[in-house]
Amino acid sequence: MAYKDLHENPFDESTIAKLEIFEDYAQAWIPTFVMNGAETICIFDFFSGTGYDKNNVEGSPIRILKKIKEQIGNIFQKKVKIKVYFNEWEPNKKVQNKFQLLEKACIDFLNENKDVARAIDLKIFNENFETLFLKLLPFIKLYPSLVYLDQNGIKFLSEKYFLELEKIKQTDFLYFVSAGYFWRFGDSNEFKSHFDIDITEAKKDPYKFIHRKVIEQMRKKLPLKTQLKLYPFSLKKGSNIHGIIFGASHPRAVDKFLSIAWKRNEVNGQANFDIDDDAKKDQLLLFGEQKLTKKNEFKQNVRNKILNKEIKNNFELLDYTFEEGHIGNHAAECLKEMKKNGEVIYDSTSPLVTYDNVYKLKKKLEYKL
Repeated sequence: MAYKDLHENPFDESTIAKLEIFEDYAQAWIPTFVMNGAETICIFDFFSGTGYDKNNVEGSPIRILKKIKEQIGNIFQKKVKIKVYFNEWEPNKKVQNKFQLLEKACIDFLNENKDVARAIDLKIFNENFETLFLKLLPFIKLYPSLVYLDQNGIKFLSEKYFLELEKIKQTDFLYFVSAGYFWRFGDSNEFKSHFDIDITEAKKDPYKFIHRKVIEQMRKKLPLKTQLKLYPFSLKKGSNIHGIIFGASHPRAVDKFLSIAWKRNEVNGQANFDIDDDAKKDQLLLFGEQKLTKKNEFKQNVRNKILNKEIKNNFELLDYTFEEGHIGNHAAECLKEMKKNGEVIYDSTSPLVTYDNVYKLKKKLEYKL
């Protein structure tokens, strides 16, 4: 499990997809706290890279700075302090070239964008993640925080880190992980010392589902009454599977991430490829029963739960929707179909399965058979 230089080559398609998801979430996350008048917010990118790849494509640090710039007017108006922490460290290297490139990229950006320079307190580190995480953990706990963990080795996915993040209710995090680490080394003692996974159980399903299996086992390690929700998004790179693990405790964060995921892939919302072979399920079968797509299976489950009175209102329905990794619109489509077919009635033109209606406005709507 040796260290691998992830910046030897230009960003490939899966890396760019990962960066775009990181960027999209920053774009959604920053204005949420800025417009709510938070005094201070923090963004941590513990594996920042060089700022740009060899073809001058922007990496996560520059993308983060650009998303801050998009909100610069609101930031100054609301007087929000933004603390930004970048880190790049190459183990066993005397000359830290990538750190120097990161530092230069950020300085150049801020020199060209003086407004961003005035709005943020930027600190750039050149330290081992294991040491730096503990050093910065008090700040993560103190302020609303967005944490990126773009790991390069299994020890950085150690459960001790995500269990620390689980305790913090105002922190959202995105891990980037490689399925290959789990698949090849999951049963080794070194691996288990960092992340103890039942790899035999994980391998019962095809390789492409490894991130789902990892999420299942991560959930089992969480405290019984945890509020933390975990979601995977898989990225295909040739025959390899990489992926993002998103974690957050607040329903608004869950709503935003799932909206981003389903916007990127309207078929499954969980990968940048047809992970469940839903395209084949849409084809009529000559013999046998047609398999349901992910969305249609979800809608069928919602319908059954409504008819069995397991779900009686929009509060319960939205919670179930988020648990299943779907967006409110999917549930709303089902309810509208049921109402049209005379299977359910509710006193509204809409079934109100949205974050704003449920958590913000607290508009409770009963579904009656």
